[in-house]
Order: sequence, then structure tokens, then C-alpha cells
Amino acid sequence: MIKLIGILVVALGFAFRFNTLLVVMVAGIVTGLVSGLSFNEIISLFGEFFIENRYMSLPIILTLPVIGILERYGLKERAETLIKKAKNATTGRVLLTYLFIREGSAAIGLNIGGHPQTVRPLVAPMAEGAAAARYGELSEKTRSDIKAHAAAAENTGWFFGEDIFIATGAILLMKGFFDSVGMDVGVWDMALWGIPTALAALFVGWFRFNRLDKRIARDASATVGTTPPQETTTKGEML
Repeated sequence: MIKLIGILVVALGFAFRFNTLLVVMVAGIVTGLVSGLSFNEIISLFGEFFIENRYMSLPIILTLPVIGILERYGLKERAETLIKKAKNATTGRVLLTYLFIREGSAAIGLNIGGHPQTVRPLVAPMAEGAAAARYGELSEKTRSDIKAHAAAAENTGWFFGEDIFIATGAILLMKGFFDSVGMDVGVWDMALWGIPTALAALFVGWFRFNRLDKRIARDASATVGTTPPQETTTKGEML
């Protein structure tokens, strides 16, 4: 059981908000040492796995420069301006729509989202823009809350949606495990039973985004209610 200490290292590292890459590397080194490997053997394994999976990093390496250029020329601002023109748009509705699209596309094997490609430059600014169009300037706390829910929509949609697609890594990993222990479970059965979970995740997302809309409205009302009377009077005289 001591070999599972790496899980504890990861949990503590994330809890104290240490650098993610550093936490994972330390967890790997600790796990290797308690398993009887030397430090040199552990580093050699790091290098071996990196070489074998180096092509997995190509999408990120190729995508980030493109997204950076688009952001430099106003992609986030245009997304925020566009959503402000939609009369019935709210932050919760924007995020729920993205969750539905993300989950549905993942269910048929399409990866059309991602934090650097979609959430940061498009989804989060559009969700903030919907709130700003209704309530004006948002507090930093509200903006952070919206960004966190936008990230959650991405994680939830991709995680639960891909379990419906039979060729995804998660399904194949479970299939391999069941075969190794002598259990005959088909990939279609696993994908089928992934549908109720995906629907439940969609419902929970709707509930959380609805609460987010109410919280934004309440925070906006509280901010207006705390406006100093003198400042309000001065604005009225200027008008």
C-alpha cells in the first residue's frame, strides 16, 4: 500500500496549490523510490515515457500560438461584444449551451473544445459579457466565479460525454481491465450505461448554472445597494 503514497502527494500538492507539473513529478519520484527503483532509473523512465508520447503534445504546441495571435487581435473582446447583443443571454444559459454542445460532440468522438482553445478565448468572455450586459461592471470575485464555472463546463462536458463514445481511451481502458480479470463486458454496454451519467451531469450543470445566475444577480444588487449616497447625488447633478 505504501506504493500508493504518490496519490497522497498529488492530493496534498493540489490542496496547497503548488505547481502542477512539479507536484506530479515529485509524486512520480516518490512512488518510484518506495517501489525500489533508483533515482537514475526513475529519471530514465521519465525520458522513455516522454519520447513514446511526445506526439500527444503536438496539438497543444500548435494550438497555443494560434490562440495567442487571435487574442492579441481582440478575439476575447469581440466574443464579449457579440454576446452583449443577445437580449435573453445570461451567464448560466451561455455555459449550459456550451456544456450541451461539448458533451454531445464528445459523445460522437469530436473534440471541439478545450481550455486554451475555447474556454479562455471564447466561452469565459461570452459568459462574462452576458453578465456585464445585464448588471454593468462586475466585481473581480464575480468574474473569477464565472471563469471557474466556464472551466467546469469544459471538464464536465468532455469527461462524461466521451464515455458514450466506444473508441475513447476511457472505454478501451475499462475494456482492457475487464478482459484482464476474466469479465466479458462489451464496449457497447459500457457506452450505453454512460448515457444516464452524462444526462445526470447535464442536469447538475443546469442546476449549478442556474444558481450562478442568481448569485450574480444578488451580488450585483448588493453592489448597487452599497453605493454611497453622495456619489449617487453627484452623478444625478451631472446628468
